[in-house]
Amino acid sequence: MTLRRLRRAVALGWAVLISLLHYAVERLRGPMTLERRALWVQVSSLRATRCLGIECRVEGRPPGRGLVVSNHLSYLDIVLIGSAMPCCFVSKKEVAGWPLFGLAAKLAGSLFLDRSSHVSASRVAESMSERLALPVPILLFPEGTSTDGAHVLKFHSRLIYPASQIGAPITAAAVAYRIDGGKLPERELCWFGDENFASHLWKALGVGSFTAILRFGTPKVYADGREAGVRTHAEVTALRGVGPVTSA
Repeated sequence: MTLRRLRRAVALGWAVLISLLHYAVERLRGPMTLERRALWVQVSSLRATRCLGIECRVEGRPPGRGLVVSNHLSYLDIVLIGSAMPCCFVSKKEVAGWPLFGLAAKLAGSLFLDRSSHVSASRVAESMSERLALPVPILLFPEGTSTDGAHVLKFHSRLIYPASQIGAPITAAAVAYRIDGGKLPERELCWFGDENFASHLWKALGVGSFTAILRFGTPKVYADGREAGVRTHAEVTALRGVGPVTSA
């Protein structure tokens, strides 16, 4: 297992460096619009999934625009969804400080949210409204945190409102992990609680074969943000096949 971890760690580090070099080359060819950044994200994510030995299975059709709302199990979700479609992300502000991965998130055009600041939420919502007019989906994890996968937490609707206000389509998505053919529980790959990023990544690098399953619903337009939050939560829960909880 240690050898597997080391081999994957080296491969992943190399993949990140190659992706950063790829970005630099693309930058020389002209301005990095959000559309070009999103395509770079997809190529980089595909490279990362290969390095991590992730078999990705996509069910349903990834949208070409609008807001995508998903449950959140781990930072691995970003790589999985990013490999399925060109997109940009709303991330917690802490991600910006991660070694290499934080730089990659900045280059991808991610919107960084300070979850404790209403001012930050308002600024992110304003930026989302502008971006939702572009042909680049925005990925949002409205639970506000990653979980152990047992339940889909209540959605925080504040950042769903920009899509409903301008009539942009909202697509529900669900992420699931299947490890060693179901021999190990999904929570072995989930990042939750107080575990730090480095220790979880080291653990994830040692996991044997696993399949990442991504299910997309049908894009829908909602006139009310609160209704959108309730309905997309129910849809994500159904796609996941787990029970909901009512606590925030």
